Amino acid sequence: MNGQTIEKAGVIGSGAMGSQIAMVCALAGYPVVLQDIDEGSLQRAKQLLQEQMDKRIKKGRLTAEEAGQAFGRILFTTEPEQLREVTIVIEAIVEKLEVKRELFAELSRIVSPETILGTNSSTIVSSKIADAVSYPERVCNIHFFNPALVMELVEVVKGPHTSLQTAETAVEFVRSIGKTPVLLKKEISGFIANRILGKLTDEALFLLENGYATHEEIDLVCTKALNHPIGPFSLMDLTGLDVNYFVRMQRYQESGNEGDKPSKIVQEKVERGELGRKSGKGFYEYDEQGKKVGARV
Repeated sequence: MNGQTIEKAGVIGSGAMGSQIAMVCALAGYPVVLQDIDEGSLQRAKQLLQEQMDKRIKKGRLTAEEAGQAFGRILFTTEPEQLREVTIVIEAIVEKLEVKRELFAELSRIVSPETILGTNSSTIVSSKIADAVSYPERVCNIHFFNPALVMELVEVVKGPHTSLQTAETAVEFVRSIGKTPVLLKKEISGFIANRILGKLTDEALFLLENGYATHEEIDLVCTKALNHPIGPFSLMDLTGLDVNYFVRMQRYQESGNEGDKPSKIVQEKVERGELGRKSGKGFYEYDEQGKKVGARV
């Protein structure tokens, strides 16, 4: 990249992850373009971010002036062309490979060949996307954890196509926004954290589906005995059961292994639209503010 530094960030997808990644970058002083095809989603993102910033202001973690300046750095837009001048893009859209490939192909026609193209996916490794763009050496995974405003770690993954300079620049960018990067030297689906978490989640679902304990009890064991900050079922509700479903379907399509399919209970909940906090019901039930109000499977 000839010493090029990141000057302006682009984030695609204004859901919980994308909007918070955009705000993390804005709080760190970067101008940000937050792009989504849905104007309604952008407006919801703006409202939710305002609520989160208001909470920080009330707790004394942020001043109203700082919050206002951060919002002033974010352009909320439905126009992909607004991404033309960004020097790094982080994609945070649905976990479907073909959709991502179409998006990255479009991006490569819009942004500069010097722009780093990062995907926030933790399941779809960037080598499955890189050949859709004209400069695959600029493509990598930059995986934030949910909620991005809170979670400190970010996994940067160097694919076989990714240049060392791209990976190192992505790592430095992560540091510059106040996060702690870990660089994976080669690709593996799920990376580090989610491969470990996936084993725990699989076992939690096995115990639930076979009647050994309720989801509330399993969550309680994980928080009180293992000292996890959140149980696996509460975490699935937080990240979205549809995300779990798409991740497992992607893994199954790659492996052909029946054991990689989503669990029956997750599939049934997704089919009923019970996606977790964002839909008001998952393993638990939630009020309009996203607070847990019930505990019914």
